[in-house]
Amino acid sequence: MPWDEAGLPALTRGIGGEPLPEPAAVHAPEGAVVSQYDWCGAWVVDARGSYDMDTITALADALETAIRRHPKVILDASGVTFADSALLNLLILTHQAGTLRVVAPSPQLRRLCEITGVDGLLEIRDTVDAAAAS
Repeated sequence: MPWDEAGLPALTRGIGGEPLPEPAAVHAPEGAVVSQYDWCGAWVVDARGSYDMDTITALADALETAIRRHPKVILDASGVTFADSALLNLLILTHQAGTLRVVAPSPQLRRLCEITGVDGLLEIRDTVDAAAAS
């Protein structure tokens, strides 16, 4: 009997022959969309979708250009569906380079900022209007 046929039952069963639970779904990038506009004297970068190593480039380029050209940059993060250390690092670097406000981060992004302590560094606002006024 080939190894894969003989070994498969052992790999799919736990102690006592009980089936192992199904593995958790792995994050698959949903893509990312970046749009930009001027609002009350601030430059708004609107990020939508999933941000990781594979999808961060467009947002990184937009924030880098915005922070060089505008005195105040607002990241509308309300549409961010997934974020990992790539986005977290980008937020820190952008904050260090200029004035950045992060607006309405999604619950997942807010939690990532909280557990890493970045929420104490970033200026987080509820709305674009509040970010533009501050």
